[in-house]
Amino acid sequence: MQFAIPPAAIAAVPVANSDAYFPVHRIYCVGRNYAEHAKEMGGTGREAPFFFMKPADAVLPVAPGSTGEMPYPPMTADLHHEIELVVAIGKGGSNIAAADAMQHVWGYAVGLDMTRRDLQGEAKKLGRPWCTGKGFDHSAPISPICPAQQAQLQPSATISLTVNGGPRQRSTIDNMIWNIAETIEHLSKFYTLQPGDLIFTGTPEGVGAVQKGDLLEGAVDGVGQLRVKLV
Repeated sequence: MQFAIPPAAIAAVPVANSDAYFPVHRIYCVGRNYAEHAKEMGGTGREAPFFFMKPADAVLPVAPGSTGEMPYPPMTADLHHEIELVVAIGKGGSNIAAADAMQHVWGYAVGLDMTRRDLQGEAKKLGRPWCTGKGFDHSAPISPICPAQQAQLQPSATISLTVNGGPRQRSTIDNMIWNIAETIEHLSKFYTLQPGDLIFTGTPEGVGAVQKGDLLEGAVDGVGQLRVKLV
């Protein structure tokens, strides 16, 4: 195939305990999938979650044991953190039943859905898409992906985030409104999932603003850790 211009590099995330990389096809995000976070964002807490997307190259892969550097993005004065469990899809499909969904999971990672909250808030008021608030460059820092067979993810695994050593977010993944299997079932009704897709499964309560120089340290028990500094 002859290209008119050189094609962009494939976005990819390191695989834990391996020299391999996981190629990223699409990034899907689940909005308001923890009831307490839905409340802090002005909702009732039990409304059905919904989906939005980030570009594949929004990923900011952080090597094992390293501290990633995320440039503080332009056009915002209110950058927020949202710690999330990320599901990596290894087998595609559409209209996937929840009972079959876990067969499509290749692995897990720890991710941050970084959000220009002021731009998102303005878009909400105007009834416009959230793209500038959610889908900007480097807006998806992510740990190495732990293959499912190596992960020790329990149904009540703790998900947490500290900023400069101080606690910000802490919950357990069984507080998700839609669990992993249900999320895949719902998402696959709207899109044909492909190998390489990443699903950011939502964030618990405690989101807040961060500044240049802050160190964010996130973890999901049984999956891994993620360290990111804003520069």
